[in-house]
Amino acid sequence: MDIVYGILVVLHLLGWATVLGAALATMKSPKITPGMLHGVLTALVTGIALVGIREAGLLDSSRELDMAKIAIKLGIALVVTALVIIGRRRESVSTGYLGGIAGLVVVNVAVAVLW
Repeated sequence: MDIVYGILVVLHLLGWATVLGAALATMKSPKITPGMLHGVLTALVTGIALVGIREAGLLDSSRELDMAKIAIKLGIALVVTALVIIGRRRESVSTGYLGGIAGLVVVNVAVAVLW
């Protein structure tokens, strides 16, 4: 199960990297790309799966999960998901809109690493 968990971590990080990269790459002509939607959904689903695997006790881990940290990360992920879905309905968005998405992605990764 450790291998599955590791693969999910990699997919989770790649999902967030896709969202961040696409947000930064489209700043000159601001729009929400299909890759951003795919990336945020990948990050959201894999994040939930990672918590599920840990909570089910399928890993040999002695560390307890910090539910406050998970709740904050899930909240940020849901906000980013909503922003991407809402932004996809528009032909273009503002650079501030993309900056907000990029900033929230960075905050989510920072919470994961620094908390």
